[in-house]
Amino acid sequence: MFVCFSPKKKREMSCFILLAEKVMNVLLFIAILFGIFGSNAQLLPDDEVQTLRTIFAKLQHRPVNIERTSCSDRNSNFTSGEGNRTIICDCTVNSTCHVTRIFLKSLSLPGIFPPEFGNLTRLLEIDLSRNYLNGTIPMTLSRTPLEILSVTGNRLSGPIPPQLGDVTTLTNLNLESNLLSGPIPSSLGSLTSLKSLLLSANNFTGQLPQPLINLKNLTNFRIDGNSLSGKIPEFIGNWTQLDRLDLQGTSMSGPIPASISNLRNLTELRITDLNGPAFDFPDLRNLINIKRLVLRNCLIRGRIPDYIGSMIELKTLDLSSNLLTGPIPDTFRDLDYNFMFLSNNSLSGQLPQFIIDSKDSVDLSYNNFTQAPSLSCSMPDINLVSSYRSETANSVQWCLRRDLPCPTEAKHSSLFINCGGEAVEVGKDTYEEDLNNKGASIFMPVSDRWGYSSSGTWIGDDGVPYLATDERFNLLNESVPQYYKRARLAPQSLKYYGRCLRSESYKLQLHFAEIMFSNDQTYSSIGRRVFDIYVQGNLLVKDFNIAERAGGVGKPFTLQIDRVQVNGSTLEVHLLWSGKGTNVLPQRGVYGPLISAITITPNYKVDDGKPLSNGAVAGIVVAACAVFAFLVLLILRLTGYLGRKEEDDNEELRGLDLQTGSFTLKQIKRATNNFDPENKIGEGGFGPVYKGVLGDGTTIAVKQLSSKSKQGNREFVTEIGMISALQHPNLVKLYGCCIEGKELLLVYEYLENNSLARALFGSEKQRLHLDWATRNKICIGIAKGLAYLHEESRLKIVHRDIKATNVLLDQSLNAKISDFGLAKLDEEENTHISTRIAGTIGYMAPEYAMRGYLTDKADVYSFGVVCLEIVSGKSNTNYRPKEEFVYLLDWAYVLQEQGNLLELVDMDLGTNFSKKEAKRMLNIALLCTNPSPTLRPPMSSVVSMLEGKIKVEPPLVKREADPTGAAAMRFRAFELLSQDSESQASTFERDREQKSSTSMDGPWVDSSFSAPGKDGNVKQEEEEERSSSSSRKLLDELTEVKVE
Repeated sequence: MFVCFSPKKKREMSCFILLAEKVMNVLLFIAILFGIFGSNAQLLPDDEVQTLRTIFAKLQHRPVNIERTSCSDRNSNFTSGEGNRTIICDCTVNSTCHVTRIFLKSLSLPGIFPPEFGNLTRLLEIDLSRNYLNGTIPMTLSRTPLEILSVTGNRLSGPIPPQLGDVTTLTNLNLESNLLSGPIPSSLGSLTSLKSLLLSANNFTGQLPQPLINLKNLTNFRIDGNSLSGKIPEFIGNWTQLDRLDLQGTSMSGPIPASISNLRNLTELRITDLNGPAFDFPDLRNLINIKRLVLRNCLIRGRIPDYIGSMIELKTLDLSSNLLTGPIPDTFRDLDYNFMFLSNNSLSGQLPQFIIDSKDSVDLSYNNFTQAPSLSCSMPDINLVSSYRSETANSVQWCLRRDLPCPTEAKHSSLFINCGGEAVEVGKDTYEEDLNNKGASIFMPVSDRWGYSSSGTWIGDDGVPYLATDERFNLLNESVPQYYKRARLAPQSLKYYGRCLRSESYKLQLHFAEIMFSNDQTYSSIGRRVFDIYVQGNLLVKDFNIAERAGGVGKPFTLQIDRVQVNGSTLEVHLLWSGKGTNVLPQRGVYGPLISAITITPNYKVDDGKPLSNGAVAGIVVAACAVFAFLVLLILRLTGYLGRKEEDDNEELRGLDLQTGSFTLKQIKRATNNFDPENKIGEGGFGPVYKGVLGDGTTIAVKQLSSKSKQGNREFVTEIGMISALQHPNLVKLYGCCIEGKELLLVYEYLENNSLARALFGSEKQRLHLDWATRNKICIGIAKGLAYLHEESRLKIVHRDIKATNVLLDQSLNAKISDFGLAKLDEEENTHISTRIAGTIGYMAPEYAMRGYLTDKADVYSFGVVCLEIVSGKSNTNYRPKEEFVYLLDWAYVLQEQGNLLELVDMDLGTNFSKKEAKRMLNIALLCTNPSPTLRPPMSSVVSMLEGKIKVEPPLVKREADPTGAAAMRFRAFELLSQDSESQASTFERDREQKSSTSMDGPWVDSSFSAPGKDGNVKQEEEEERSSSSSRKLLDELTEVKVE
C-alpha cells in the first residue's frame, strides 16, 4: 500500500508514477532472483525421469505426465492427496531432486514388479500393497538403500531373492499374502536392522534358517499359513524386542522352545496346529505384557499353569484343541479378559461360578467337567456344548452331554438349513432361516431339529459380522438357488448339528459359494479362503478352498457325501480354520469357514404316516415273536445252556470302538449274491474282494478277511481301528464293517476303474487310455493322500506298501490310496526300526528293504517309483530295456545323466503331453527315489512341486563310473533278495497266479508280491536268514544308507 500527500491533480499523477516505479522495482527484483536461481531449479535427473516412466509402464499404471519438474510444488499431478498414489522426492542435496519414496497402494495395478526400481539409488521406501502384480521380486533392489518394502496382497511368485539380504538398511519387509515359494533364504539373517518381517500366506517351505538368529531388533514376525518343516527354533528367544509373533498353521513341530520365555515384550503370541509328539505346557511366566495368547491345537498336555491368571494385560486366551487336563485354575478369576477359548480338551472338576457369571465370551465345549450347576443350553456368551462327562448324564441338560442325545423321540429324517439367511423355498424343500449374528462363543439350539456352535475372534478386527451377503460384488447368477446369496462364517470353528435324527444312513450335501472376493483382476479377487471339513468327527477334506473347488468365485459348489451313518441321533458337520490362506484381503477379517446351506436326506424309506394294514399288524406280531425267541436263546447262551462258541475269539472285535457304520452278514451276502465268484473283483493280502450292491442302490466293495488264522483277526482289528479315523478325498473311503462269527468283512466305497496298475499295465481289454492331464491329476492325488497320512492326520502313519495296485481309480479317474493292512502307526519319537518288513520288491526303499529302517521317507521312495510308472506307462519291475538294468528306475538315472529323460514318456501319448510338466514329474520321481532318505522331500513339498508352486531342481544323484561293476552287483543283489523272497513265498505265489479277466469287473491280481515279515517263529526266521544271507551280505557291502 502506498500513501501520497500532494495536491489533487498532481497527486494522482505522481502517485501513479511512484506506484509504477515500485512495481518495476519489485519485478526487477523477482527477475534478478529468477536469474540467479532459475538456472539451478530443483529438477529430477533425466535418468530418474526415464526410470519412473518405465516403472509406471511396467506396472500398467494409467498414463502419468512425468517430467524433470515433477518434484516441484507447482505440479500437483504427481501427488494424490488420497495418499495411495504418492511419490516423494528429496531436493536438499546439491539443489537436485531424487525420488526417495513411492506409494502406489490399493490401485489393483496388473503389471509386474519392475526391476528398474533398482536404478533409483536414493530410494528408501516402496509400497505396492494391494495391487494385482505378478512375476517375481527383482534382485536389482539390492542396489538401493531401501528401508521399507511392502508388497502385501499381490500375485508375486518365485523365491525371495537372496540378494535382498544385501539391503542391510531394511527395517520393514512385508511380503505377506502372495504366492512366493521356496525356502526362506539364509541371507535375510544379514538384515540386522530389520524390525518387521511379514511372510504370512505364501508357499514357503523348509526350516527357518539359523542365521535369522541375528535379527535382534525384530518387533514383528509373522509367517502364518506356510508349509514349513522342522521344530520351532530355539533362536527365536534371541528376538528379545519382539512385540508380536505369529506362527499359525505353519506345519512345524513342537515343542514350543523354552527360550520363548525371554520375549518379555511380547503382547501377541499366536502358535497353532503343531505336529509331532505331545509336550508339557511351556513356561510363559515372563510374558507379563501379553494381551493375546493363542496356543491352539499344539498338542500341549498337562494342567493349565496358575500363573496364566496373573497376566493382567491378557484380553484373549485361546488354548483350545490341546490335551489339557485338570480344573480351570482359580487364579483365572483375576483375569480381565474379553475372550477365553478352552474347548476340546479334557478339563475336569467343577465349572467355576466366576466363569458362569462372566459377561465375556467363553468357550468350554467338549471337555470332561463332572460337577454341573443348573445351566441353560442357550447362553448368550458361553458355549458349554458337550462339556460334561457321560457319567453326569442324569444331572445335566442334553446339550452338555458328549453324545448330544435327543431329549425326545428321534423322529426326523431330513434337514434343510439356509446358513446365514432367511427361510427360502427351493423346489419342494423349505430351507430354515439362520440369522443369528453372534458367534464369538455360542451354542444355539434353534429347535429340536438342529443347532450350531461358533467359536473364535477375528484377527485385527473384532467387529467383523458372522453373516455374509453377496451384495458387495453381486457375483451370483439369478438362476442359482437363493441360499447361495447369504452365508454364515466364523473366525475359527463352526459346527452344525442335525438333531433327533433316526439312527440310519443319510446323504449329506454341503453347499458353498465364495461371495466375499471379487471376480475381476483386482486385489479384491486374490484372497484365499482355506479351511478343513469334518463330518461325524472324521476329517473329510483338508485345506478346502471354495473358489478352487467351484472353479471361481461367485460359483456354487456342492460337496456331497453319499453315506453318513448316524449311530445316536446327531449328525455333526465341523468347519475348522487351521491358520491357512489369507486374512487381510480384500480387507482384514476375511478368512475362516464359510457355508451357504446344508441338506440332509435319508438313504432309507421314510414312513408315510398312514395307518398300518392288517398284514402289517400281523407282520409285527410275527416279528415280536421272533424277537422273544431270540431273547430266550440269548439268555440260554449267557447262562451256559448253549455253547459260547467263538466268543473268546471275537471278544476283541466286539469291543472295538469304530467310527464307521456297521453291516450285518445278511446285508453283505445279499449285496454280493452270497459272495458269488462272478462278483469277485480282486485279491487282497487278507483275502478276496467282492463287488456288491446294497438295498439303497449303493455299490460297495467288500474285503473278506481270511479267518484261517488268529493272526489275521488281530491284523484286521488293527486295520479297521486305524482306517475308521481316516477320511480324505484321496483315500479309499471305509463305509463300515461286519463282524459275525468267523466272518470279518470291510465295506469300502466301490471304485469303478479298479487299480492304477490295471489301467497302465493290464491286458489290452483292461488297460485305460490315460491322457496327460489325467496322469498328472492321478499323480497329484496320490501325493495329496500320502501328505495327509504323513503330515495332516493327528497320528503319523506310514503306508509301507505304496504301489500301482494299491492306487484305485474312481469314475472320474481320481486316485485313491487303498490297502492299509500293512500301515503302521509310528507313535514313538526316537525309534524308526520296524520289526517287520512289509512291502513289495521294486517299490521298497533300500534302507527299509535291507535294514528295516522305516520312516515316512520309505513311502516317498515308493511314490517316486509309481510316479515314474505313471509317466512312462511301464512297470518298474517288469520293464528291462537292457539286460544290465534290473529296474525302470535304473534306466531313468541313465537317461537323466544323458540328458534324455523325456525318452521315458509313454509312447502312447505321442506328442500330446506337456514337456514341461513331464520333465517336472520325472525329476520329482528321481528326487523321491534318492538313495538317502534325508534327501527325499516331504510329501507336502512334493504336492507343491507337482502343482508348480515350488521350482523343481534336477536331482544331483548320478550313476558314477563303475569300472568294478559294483552297480551291476548291487542290482544283482536285489534280484537275489527277490529270489529269496520268492522261494519263501512259493506256495503263496501259486495261489496268486494272475488270471486273465473277461470283464472290466473281473479280478485284477497283482503279479508282484509282498515281502514276508520277520516276526514268525524262530525256526522260520533262522531258515530265512540262512537262505538270504548271501544276498543281504552283498547288499550291506555295496550300499550305504544314511540314517536320519
